[in-house]
Amino acid sequence: MKNPLARVAAIHDLSGFGRCSLTVVIPILSTMGIEVCPVPTAILSAHTAIEGYTLLDLTEELPSFIDHWRKLGLRFDAIYSGFLGSVRQADIVADFIDSFKTEDTLVVLDPVMADYGKLYPSMPQEMVGEMKKLATRAQVITPNITEAAFLLDRSVPEFLEEEEVKDWLRALSDLGPSMPVITSLPLKSRLDLSTVAAYNREDGRFWVTGRPYVPTQYHGTGDIFSSVLTGSLLQGDSLPSAMDRASQFVAAAIRGTFGYSGLPHHEILLERTLKNLNVANHSDNYDLLP
Repeated sequence: MKNPLARVAAIHDLSGFGRCSLTVVIPILSTMGIEVCPVPTAILSAHTAIEGYTLLDLTEELPSFIDHWRKLGLRFDAIYSGFLGSVRQADIVADFIDSFKTEDTLVVLDPVMADYGKLYPSMPQEMVGEMKKLATRAQVITPNITEAAFLLDRSVPEFLEEEEVKDWLRALSDLGPSMPVITSLPLKSRLDLSTVAAYNREDGRFWVTGRPYVPTQYHGTGDIFSSVLTGSLLQGDSLPSAMDRASQFVAAAIRGTFGYSGLPHHEILLERTLKNLNVANHSDNYDLLP
């Protein structure tokens, strides 16, 4: 019998404290009516922005974990990969994609490794090359501007003109993905907005969407964005509509949190916003990049 729900293999870490990775991937996709099968790459006491976190690398366990799924004959509508616990895991994830991907499987790579111009503390420089290799197998890739710069061996820009954004997106697509998306984009004409841009290689069109910038920082927003984007694409949304829906959801989660003072570690109140994913009338607010 065909599975009545879309099923996603979610290859991410599990952070016990701090809303990110699997603790946002699972509730978001489940709320969107999608079955999530987690593949934990590491177990952390808290996300890596919190001082003193512990990290249990699950590299040694992953092959037998995945081999059991092969024996079960599991099938997935999407494979969605994020934070890796070690450089060696990139080859394991590549093998997973090669084993489980069919012509109908959506492969999404969120190359979680850097932000604000530098790699995360747990990420060695070698991870950049490994993420490039994984990008060759993905249809969708969702780097922030720092990760995009690292993948393209470019400097992190202060801002980009519209033609430069197109060049960056084309260059990311040349790595393999037919639908690259860049978040936290410093678009010169929209510096007052939190901007996202995307490119669909199939039709050659570039898309952009933005929401008013809120002067704060919350961890896990990239995971939230990529999860909503993945769920939206599985629900049949177009690339620009899925991009805009994810941007809109992140903006709502930020605004639903920003009014509170004294929240520890910039925790975003995801639970207050989850119901928005089931709103019937979604208003698209995206534009073509001219």
